[in-house]
Formats: sequence, C-alpha cells, structure tokens
Amino acid sequence: MGPRRFAVALVAMLAVVGVILGLVSGFFASAAGSGLRATGLWSDGGASTVSPGTFDSPAATGTPSATAAADGLPRPVLPAATETRVPSARQVAARVAAVDDAAMGGRFSAQVADLATGEVLYAHRAASPAIPASTTKLLTSTAALSLLGPEHVFTTEVVRAGAGKVVLVGGGDPYLASRAPEAGEPASASLAALAATTAKALRKAGRTEVALGYDASLFSGPAWNPRWPAGYADQVTPVSALWVDEGRTAGVSPGPRVPDPARDAAEAFAAALEKKGVEVTRTAKAEAPASARPLARATSLPLEQVVERLLLASDNDAAEVLLRHVALAAHADGSSAEGTRAVRRTLDRLGLWPDDARLQDGSGLARETRVPAEALVDLLRLAADPAHPELRPVLTGLPVAGVEGSLRNRYGDEASRAGRGLVRGKTGTLTGVHALAGYLRTADGTQLAYAFLVNDATDDFAAKVWLDRVSAALSRCGC
Repeated sequence: MGPRRFAVALVAMLAVVGVILGLVSGFFASAAGSGLRATGLWSDGGASTVSPGTFDSPAATGTPSATAAADGLPRPVLPAATETRVPSARQVAARVAAVDDAAMGGRFSAQVADLATGEVLYAHRAASPAIPASTTKLLTSTAALSLLGPEHVFTTEVVRAGAGKVVLVGGGDPYLASRAPEAGEPASASLAALAATTAKALRKAGRTEVALGYDASLFSGPAWNPRWPAGYADQVTPVSALWVDEGRTAGVSPGPRVPDPARDAAEAFAAALEKKGVEVTRTAKAEAPASARPLARATSLPLEQVVERLLLASDNDAAEVLLRHVALAAHADGSSAEGTRAVRRTLDRLGLWPDDARLQDGSGLARETRVPAEALVDLLRLAADPAHPELRPVLTGLPVAGVEGSLRNRYGDEASRAGRGLVRGKTGTLTGVHALAGYLRTADGTQLAYAFLVNDATDDFAAKVWLDRVSAALSRCGC
C-alpha cells in the first residue's frame, strides 16, 4: 500500500471510530439526561434547574440526617453564599408580599423568625389558631422526645406462658417489619429475626411445636380515632401495640390496611416460626403472664431515628403510635385521648402551648385540631436551642426541598427551584388545608424558622405552589 492510500485509509478508520464514539457518548448522554429529567435535575436547553454547588455538597440519602456545623444545627443540603448578617424584617415582608397568593384562595397565617435569636421578622395572623394538618407531627414528636429521650427503644418480646405455649407481646414498635431490611432500606427490627431467635431457644429446650398467643394490651381505648372519617381508611391503620409493616397490605400509604393488625402480626410470626422448623398448633389472642420469662426479643430503632423517619415521610401510622407512647410516658393509659392530653401538658411545660390551641390526634388527620403559626415557630426554635439537644431530631427529620421525603416532588417550577436544597420543612395536607413549617438558610447565611398555614384554600394545587414559592423566595433573600 502506498503512502497516499495508507493515509486515506487511516483517515477513514479514524472517522469511523469517531462516529462510533459519538454514538456511544450520545447514548449515555441521552440515558443520563433521561435519568436526571426524572429527578428534575435536568432541563433541555438553558440553565440547570438546581442552584450552583448542588453536586459539590454532601448528597442527600435515604436517611433523614444532615451534616452538623459548629453550632450543632443540621444544615440544608446547599451551603450559604456569605456570612450571616442582621436580618431585615422589611425585606422579609417584601419577599412574602411579592409571591402572589390570589390563585389559592382562602386565608393564611404565618410567622418567620431568626432561628438563633428569636427575633420575629414577619407575622400575619400568627397568633390565630388554624388547622395545621400534618405539621401536627412536630408536636407529637417533640412531646415524645421530651418525655422519653432520643435513645429510648420499644421492645417486642416472646415470652413463655406454660408448657408448650409462647406469647408474642407487642411493645408498640411502629416500624416492626416482617423481614430483615435489604440494602438501601431503613433499618428496623423484624419478625423474621425474632422468629429465628425464638426457634433456636425452643429447640434448645427440646420443643419443636408450640401454641402461639399474642398480646397487644399495651395500648388501650379505641383503635380508630372517632374524629377520623371512614374515608381515611387508606391513610392510617387502626392503632395497635402489635403490628407488622404498619398494617399495610401493599406496603404503601395511601393503600389498603389490615382490619386487625395484632392478629395479622401474630400470623406472620407463626409463618416465620414454621420456616424455622417450629410447628404452630394454634394462634389466639392472649395475655402474657406478669411473671412470664422472656424467650426472645426484638428492639426498635432509637426514638430519634423513629422521629426522623416519620417526619421525613409524614407517616400517620408511626405518629399515632408515638401518641400512645406519650400517654404511657405521662403515666396515663395508652389511649389516643390521654395521648393528646399528655402532648398538651408536655408542650405547655416547655412553653409551647397557647391556651386557645386544640389537639385531637397525633398525626394531623383530625380537622378539629387548631394551632397558631407562632407556636410552630417557637417549637422549631426550641429544637435548635443548645439547651435542648434531645429535641434535635425534630430538625434533622425535616425533608429537604426537592430532594427527599414529602418534599421530593415539590419546588419544580421556575419560581420555586431556588429553594431546592436550601429549604427544609414539614408538610401538611388536607383538602383545602396546606401547611409548611421548618427552617431555611438565606442567601446571606441567616437561618430562619418559618411556618405557613393555609386554610380554606379553593385551589389545592395553587396552595402547594404558593408554599413552595414563598419559602424559596425567603431562601433567596439577602435579608
């Protein structure tokens, strides 16, 4: 082959390679673009839909936690641009007023305050009680952490109850699971592990056949709050001290629930025992003898992680279980009525309960609950107070806007995208009722606690959009 023909052949070969590389790189770029579009982090043409620095910051994970700074406060995902300066009430008010609220209808109440100093920078009907929806979970969680402590755990036990009989005793673990968690799933105690330990102990005692009883007597009172309409049956499980997978038959919420969570858990435990070679002759409701000896036990996540998990997902089921534990911690019976009474008394002791507020459940499903915006801001400020480290999970459990939990699919339009990664908040949603309460970091580094409660909204979607936009506007503020 002559030099000229060789050169031509070489050029042709390089051209082919270039085409192939172009196609391959185009494929992966397309695939990456599709994946990022699904998360809202990619747009065709124009600027990125997230603020600069997103990918230089600690990535959000499935665990609701944040990096703590020197002052111990959890940080939003994105860093602030500059150092903190004294905030301006006038500028905060201007930011809120600039976000049009006409489309949502109804009325709103709100308060914004400096998280560190408590200086109120904005207030609109802040002292007027309003329906808080799921921001109620902040109240329940705060009371539980205050009374029980962040390291408290709930224990599910299997005890001996005579020859050839064992009793599964519910300890009110809201996240007791049927199986051990897989990689990437939240940690939790499981009936599978409990059954394995129980079967081992039974075999050691020479038994491979038992009758199984189940005891859910830790809680008392109605399992279904009378203030909940029947239509909420896919939103919350009848409350029980013994359940598995939160009584969700499809593993999701909203979704179908089992009518008798305790029996369902016992049957799941019996099946797990059978898999370990122990025959269960019958399963029946029972009461564990006071002197019964433990055979095996499963310990829940620490309360701080329970609180983080329930706030992240706005978990009605876990919140209602915690309400019963608050009642028991206050030395009352484990009923919903005593739970709400204990929450009120605990928050009053902490200086957080106004005289005209009302509480009817632990999750916020009851529309009769009334809480002013200023009480929620006071609660958030107390959780940030170095004198109350036991309350810190109330802040670390708040989902990050546009990243995780109940805020994962929010902050999607041009007017709210700036809030992604900077705003953390607890959502609240009922028909005509929308709320957001949490904290954020402004463009100049100021940390603000905020609460916005919208009641009687005529356009539910517009109300959510307004909440996203107004909190995002504050995050852009050089206040």
